[in-house]
This record gives sequence, C-alpha cells and structure tokens, in this order.
Amino acid sequence: MAIEMNSQLGSIDVSREVVATIAGGAAIDCYGIVGMASQKQIKDGLTELLGKENFSRGVVIREIEDDLHIDMYIVVSYGTKISEVAYNVQTKVKYQLEQMLGLTVESVNIFVQGVRVVNT
Repeated sequence: MAIEMNSQLGSIDVSREVVATIAGGAAIDCYGIVGMASQKQIKDGLTELLGKENFSRGVVIREIEDDLHIDMYIVVSYGTKISEVAYNVQTKVKYQLEQMLGLTVESVNIFVQGVRVVNT
C-alpha cells in the first residue's frame, strides 16, 4: 500500500514504510525520547525497545478517507514531563512530513509504552 500524491507533472507513490521511517526518525531526535517501542507490547507484556534500524515498527500509518493519521509508540526518559515530550514529538513529526514529503497529517497519536532511566 502506498500514499499517492498528484502534481501537475504526474503522480508520486510514497510507501507507508518511508512515511513511518521519517516519522520515527523525527521522533527519535526529540528530547526525552529513549526510543520507539513495539505496538504489540500491551499484548505481550514485554517492553521491547527498538533499535534505530527498525524504529519504523513503532509507527502505524492509517488513512481514513483522505486524512492521514499516525500512531506512535514511544519510550520516554525518566524525569521528563511526558506531556511536553509527546507534544514535541507531535509537532516535529507533522513538520518533518510536511517539509520532506508535502503531506498534511491530520493527527499524530502518541502512546507512551514505558519510562526508562537513562545513564548520562
């Protein structure tokens, strides 16, 4: 499945995996994020912190009618304000997707899967 964008020169198909990778990369750059988590964590009961090579697995891209919705599963650093971290991730992901692909994102839903103590 791909997201289709039309321009005056033709159409462009962007893979959902590309959108998920860009969104995951934008989230990892935010302060307070330890990493991306598996969305199956609630079912499995295990906290699986995903590495940089596969953090797009913690991102779910949904298309409802013509609107693009993104669900992100993250692990935050202990001692950070979770609401601020989530807001920063939402704004950065929306901005990056708009700048890189020209996509308008309707919503970015953040699911905090865990809190980790980070050694500095």
